[in-house]
Amino acid sequence: MLLTFILIMLLVSSLGFLARRWRPGDLNRLQEWGLAGRRFGTISSWFLLGGDIYTSYTFIAIPGLIFGQGAMGFFSTAGIIVMYPIVYLVYPRFWTVARHRGYISPVDFVRERFDSKGLALLVSITGIVATMPFLALQLYAIEVSLSYVGVPVEASLIIAFLILSAYTYTSGLRASGLTAIAKDILVFFVIISAIIVIPMKLGGFTHIFAVAPPAKILLQPQQYLAFSTLAIGTSLSLFLFPHNMTGMLCTNSRKVLQRNAALLPLYTILNIFFTLLGFAAFAAQIQPSPLFKSNAALPALFVQLLPPWFVGIAFATITIGALVPAGVMSIATANLFTRNIWSLFRPDCTDQEETNVAKTVSLLAKVGALAVVLLLPATFAANFFLLGGALIVQLVPSIVLGLYTNWFHRYALIIGWTAGVAACLLMSISQHFQQQVYTFVIGGQPYTLFIGIVGLFFNLLLVVVLTPLLTLFGVPRGRDMTSPDDYREVSRDQIASEQLRQYVPQQTFSPLSLKNETSQQGQRIVR
Repeated sequence: MLLTFILIMLLVSSLGFLARRWRPGDLNRLQEWGLAGRRFGTISSWFLLGGDIYTSYTFIAIPGLIFGQGAMGFFSTAGIIVMYPIVYLVYPRFWTVARHRGYISPVDFVRERFDSKGLALLVSITGIVATMPFLALQLYAIEVSLSYVGVPVEASLIIAFLILSAYTYTSGLRASGLTAIAKDILVFFVIISAIIVIPMKLGGFTHIFAVAPPAKILLQPQQYLAFSTLAIGTSLSLFLFPHNMTGMLCTNSRKVLQRNAALLPLYTILNIFFTLLGFAAFAAQIQPSPLFKSNAALPALFVQLLPPWFVGIAFATITIGALVPAGVMSIATANLFTRNIWSLFRPDCTDQEETNVAKTVSLLAKVGALAVVLLLPATFAANFFLLGGALIVQLVPSIVLGLYTNWFHRYALIIGWTAGVAACLLMSISQHFQQQVYTFVIGGQPYTLFIGIVGLFFNLLLVVVLTPLLTLFGVPRGRDMTSPDDYREVSRDQIASEQLRQYVPQQTFSPLSLKNETSQQGQRIVR
C-alpha cells in the first residue's frame, strides 16, 4: 500500500513542478502565474473546474456526513445539481465583462460596478477569510489519508504543506491545471472500481440499505428545512468561492464556460457514488479511527474491503484530490490580496514585485489553513466548507445580482454585508463552530436553517430597504464604470486581434498603477 501511494504521489507531484513548461508564459506576471494566461480550453478547463468543485469535501466530508448523519448528507448532491443552471447564466456573463475590462477577480468588478473601494475591500476580505476553512478541509483530508498510510499526524500535515507550497509557488495555476487531469482520471478509476467491488462484497445495494439504520435512510420531518436551506446555500455559494472564480477566469472564451456548465454535471455522478459509499460503511460495520471519527468512514471502508495495492492508489487519489483545489485556493487568495489590499500600500509596484507578493501570500494562506485545522473542531469535516460557504454567500447581492443590475446603493450593500456576516458568525460562534445550522423556536415550533441563508436574508432585506432610502436622501451612489457593451459576447476575432489587457482601475477607485507595464508595451491602454 505504502509503495503504491509513494509512486503515484511522486509521479503526480512531478507534473506539478513540470507544469511551468506547459503552455509557457512569463510567470513573473500575475496574469500568467495566477490565471495561466487565460488560455484554458474546454477540456483543460473541464478538468480544472471539476477539480475545483469536487474536492475533499466530496471524497472525505460527504461520506463521513452520510455515515454520521444519514440522508442529511445528500444536501450536497441536491445543491450541486441546482448550481449548474446558475453557473450557466452567471459565469459566461462574468467572464465577458472580465475580458472586456481586464479583471482578474470579482473584486475588480465590484469596485467598478459600484464605485466603492470600501465594498471592494470587504469582498476581498470575505473571499480570503471564507477560503481558509475550505482550504483547511483539503489539508485535513490529506492528514486523514496519510495517517491511514502510516504517516504520523504531525508529519502528514507538514508533508501536505510542503508539497502544496512547493509546486504552486514555482508553477502557479498551471500546476493545478495539469495535475487536475491526472487527479480526475484517478478519481474516476477509484470510485467506479469501488462502487462495483464494495457492494459485491457486501451483498449488493439491497443488503446495504436493508442493514442501514432506518433513521439514516430517509429525512425526518424536522430535517426538511435544514436540508433545503443547506442545498440552496450550497448552490449559491460553491461557484462564488475565489478558487472556482479563478478557474472560470482562466478559460479562453465564454463558449468554453457554457460547454462546461453542460458537461460538468457528469461529475455529479461521482458525488452520488461517494454518498452511497457512506451507506456502505454501515453495512461493513467499519470502525473509524478514534482520532478522525466519522470523517474517516471512507478510508476505513477501503482498508477493510479492498486490496492493499488498490488502497494505496485510493489514498494517493484522495491526497491529490485535495492538493489540486488547495493549490487554486491559495492562488486565488493571493490574487485577491495582491490586487486589492497590497496595492493600497504599493500602488507603483512592478509586475515582478506583484507576483512575488502573490507567491508569498499563497504560502501564508496555507499557514492560515493549518491554523484552522488545528484550532477549529472537526466533528464533521463538512463544517469547514459550510462555514466558508455561509460567509461567501453574502456576496450574492454585490456579485451575482450586480451582474444584472446596478440599482443597489453601494452603502446599502456594505450595511447588508455587515449584517449578514455578523449574523453568520454569531450563530456559528454560539455553537462553538461545531455546526453551521441554527434552530429558531417560533410559536413553540423549532425551525432549523443553514446559517448562510439566514445571513443572506438579513443582507438582502437591508439592501432592498436601504437602497431607495439612501437615494431619497441624496447619498451619492457612485458611478458605474462598466457599460452595456461590456456584457456583450466577445467574438473570436476580437479575442485573436486584441491583446489581453491588464486591469487598470482609475485612481478614483484604487491606487493601483501599471505604468511599468504600459511603458514596456509601448502603448497607451485605453479605457
